[in-house]
Amino acid sequence: MAEGIGEYGALWARAAQQGVTALRAVALAACVAALAACSGATSGGEDAGGGESPTSTTPDVAAAGANGASSATGGGEDASGDAANAPRSVLVFGDSLSAAYNLAAEQGWVALLDGRMRDEAPGFRMVNASISGETTAGGVARVDAALAEHRPALFVLALGANDGLRGLPLAQTRANLERMVRAAKASGADVLVVGMRLPPNYGPEYTEAFFALFGEIARAEGARHLPFLLEPIAFDDSAFQADRLHPTAEAQPALAEHVWAALSPMLAEAGRGTAAATAPEARPAG
Repeated sequence: MAEGIGEYGALWARAAQQGVTALRAVALAACVAALAACSGATSGGEDAGGGESPTSTTPDVAAAGANGASSATGGGEDASGDAANAPRSVLVFGDSLSAAYNLAAEQGWVALLDGRMRDEAPGFRMVNASISGETTAGGVARVDAALAEHRPALFVLALGANDGLRGLPLAQTRANLERMVRAAKASGADVLVVGMRLPPNYGPEYTEAFFALFGEIARAEGARHLPFLLEPIAFDDSAFQADRLHPTAEAQPALAEHVWAALSPMLAEAGRGTAAATAPEARPAG
């Protein structure tokens, strides 16, 4: 590992300035490869259909509907059928790191946040539309249908890592992410852009530009930004499954807490907006 640090010393220093220590960057070279495993045999080219079959890897997505989305807790829509009182959706659009890879659906960070919302933001529910191996092109292909179906109040965009692991042109990834952010905002949803880092073997120029583009898009499009999904666990080897690639069930609460820090202010704002929209109109005194 010391040799690797020497070879990319300048990269580690810049990564530390951006909020990730040199040692975390070294650990990330192993843990972020989780997404490469999900890309599998399609790594030679882009899979516009959304990567490998979700039924082979992610139990929660296997039971999902046509758009790859499922309720985080499997509870489905409000049984009363009262649309006015039904919880508003928080739609998560991600890859294997959001899809509870090799775990029960209820163990993933998305489902854990859904449970937390029942206590702290009862007017909302999580809908997980994450698919293992998904690229930004796959996301673009289904985002309009997903937005029309779920009409989310908030849209959590956690795609892009598989693009980077395949070395796809950053201009293409940027255009796809922008397309999804704009579609979500046009639908009336607030957007949280979740970023990722790449291993250093992709070279400092590509990895730095890749990491930066998530924040650049968020700022340009008026979206919120969480710089690095795996930040809380990147240096903890015990936080990954036996393949040393995918986060364990025990690591999911840390990821949930990390995302919650960015998501909870958005929920509060959306809740205030809903209350204002439904409040009775004040009448002047007679």
